Amino acid sequence: MAQTDFQNIDEYLETLPEDAQVVLQQVRQALLEGVPDGIEGIRYQIPIVKRDGPVFFFAAWQKHYSIYPVTPSLLEQFGAELKAFDVAKGTIRFSYAMPVPVRLITSMAKFRAQENAQVAANKAAAKAAGRAARQAAKTKR
Repeated sequence: MAQTDFQNIDEYLETLPEDAQVVLQQVRQALLEGVPDGIEGIRYQIPIVKRDGPVFFFAAWQKHYSIYPVTPSLLEQFGAELKAFDVAKGTIRFSYAMPVPVRLITSMAKFRAQENAQVAANKAAAKAAGRAARQAAKTKR
């Protein structure tokens, strides 16, 4: 039975055929180039790079490799470049037969990290506003 309790990305990659390992290592490096302070991990038993939330998951499959999630804003920003790939249900599927689009993956990782940072900033601002409103209400009493 295949291993499914990976503790890190290296363990995940070790279980793949050598050609898939090479490809996913390129994907990994492209993601980390786009998000140098990204945190690597395993979630749902596949690799993830995070910063203020998931930037991208990536995984190897028999006939392709994938990255996800694909947000509507990412599709809007990179739609023209993504026409060469299979994009469906929040996933980009890349054929092993094509060279890894390193620059595109790096650019998309930067974009996703910026999206996550904006969401985190909005949440922090909303939380601070809520605290300030509660404090103001206490002061009025």
